[in-house]
Amino acid sequence: MSNNLVSIDFYPQSILKEDKSPDFGIEIDEKCQAINAAMKGWGANHNQLIEFMGGTLCDERHKISLRYKELFNEDLLDRIHKECSGDYGLAMEFLACSPAISECYMLKKSFKGAGCIEEVAYSILCGRSNEEIDFLKKTYYKTFTGDLSKLVGNELRGDFGRIASACLQGAEEPFDPHYHTLEKAKEDAESLWKAGQGRWFGNDEKAMIKIVVMSPPKYLKIVNDAYAEKYGYTLFKAFEKELSGNAEEAALYTLGMKLKPYETVAKLIKKACAGLGTNELLLTSTLIRFQDVLGQVNLAHMDLFGKTIHERIRHECSGKYKTLLMTVVNKVCPEQ
Repeated sequence: MSNNLVSIDFYPQSILKEDKSPDFGIEIDEKCQAINAAMKGWGANHNQLIEFMGGTLCDERHKISLRYKELFNEDLLDRIHKECSGDYGLAMEFLACSPAISECYMLKKSFKGAGCIEEVAYSILCGRSNEEIDFLKKTYYKTFTGDLSKLVGNELRGDFGRIASACLQGAEEPFDPHYHTLEKAKEDAESLWKAGQGRWFGNDEKAMIKIVVMSPPKYLKIVNDAYAEKYGYTLFKAFEKELSGNAEEAALYTLGMKLKPYETVAKLIKKACAGLGTNELLLTSTLIRFQDVLGQVNLAHMDLFGKTIHERIRHECSGKYKTLLMTVVNKVCPEQ
């Protein structure tokens, strides 16, 4: 991942290529052996499990999930499910999967029961590259024999549902400097204005959503600048004015992931910990999914909120769950 103006990628190329027999290397074998040893006998050695599961990166987790089954003839996810429980156990299960499969389980969990944990849904579905959205949909079908687009259409309503469904189309245009010009940006800025503040009655949310979802990040920045120059405020403020509730949050998240990704993730972590009680599913999924860029996110978090991610985890979480999340963060962003 990088902070360049392109859609952030979560899946390493080794995962997108669907290589079922990658070069594991001795280090992956050693980690599989250590993980298995930590679960032998009566009761798991959770300190060791946390060390070897929490201290991995997404490419390693992909390889471990494949190699563990080859070595021990058992899915690591199934074994972890037997040994761990609660919020700690759920986080361990997410770590036991390849990143795309992990996201499928996060989505499944977010839609389970009455209602939906909307923040988890839009944080996974929105602001993604076309390649990864297509891979996520295919992985969801392979994992649950279900249509992710149909699930989203059934579960999410109104403007929020339209935003999520639009993002699932994987229709972001590749940036073309001959097509995505300043002149076109000014035209699209005017179209956004006419669809929102410039209408006499109501808003044309579909038109607003289409421009944001289809625009590549580099071009969307030009549109944002053109909009601010002509109308006096940014697209962020425009969507705050024109949308509300989950639709507003999803639209702002999509904009943010294209224009200010690290600040956007920092705000998502803050949101998971806001109010009465912690949204453990949102906090867990965010820290695991964005692990590779938590160093940059932590800097943004400190600038925005005056505290580190580590301090927030320490304040909001406890027990093995806290220790595991701290290990995930410290792998890429050691606490000073």
